[in-house]
Amino acid sequence: MSFVIRGLSPEPFRPLSALDDAALAARNIRRVVADADHGFPCRVSLQDARQGETLLLLPHQHHDVAGPYRASGPIFVSEAALQAAAVEFRDTLPPSFPRRLLSLRAYDADGMMRDAEVVEGVDALTYLQRLLDLPGVAYLHVHNARRGCYACRVDPA
Repeated sequence: MSFVIRGLSPEPFRPLSALDDAALAARNIRRVVADADHGFPCRVSLQDARQGETLLLLPHQHHDVAGPYRASGPIFVSEAALQAAAVEFRDTLPPSFPRRLLSLRAYDADGMMRDAEVVEGVDALTYLQRLLDLPGVAYLHVHNARRGCYACRVDPA
């Protein structure tokens, strides 16, 4: 099955970059500087920030459903990515995925989890396809398994 992976829209995050650190802290947001080229995955660009790049670390409701699988958690958003449009990958993985251990979670149209896998990123394509082909699966969520952070949503194309 053909699929599309989309980064989060930069729109809701753009006003945040103009806030000072005190105003961000009042919203439970922190401005951080990447101290390495890996380990700071932006959820808008779906790329790792480069060392020295500034990001916002903030809480994000990534599974806004009425049910037990409603979920939120921390995400990074690169301030540089806020100047660009959202990205998408069709039938391919974002470049940061192959070097990560990923948790793939399959949901039905009501937001109920139907299946899940933990896979090495280099093997993720096969598992994405398998999960999307399951009866009743409407979309997937990908999380970075080691820290558990939300990475992106995968939809049938």
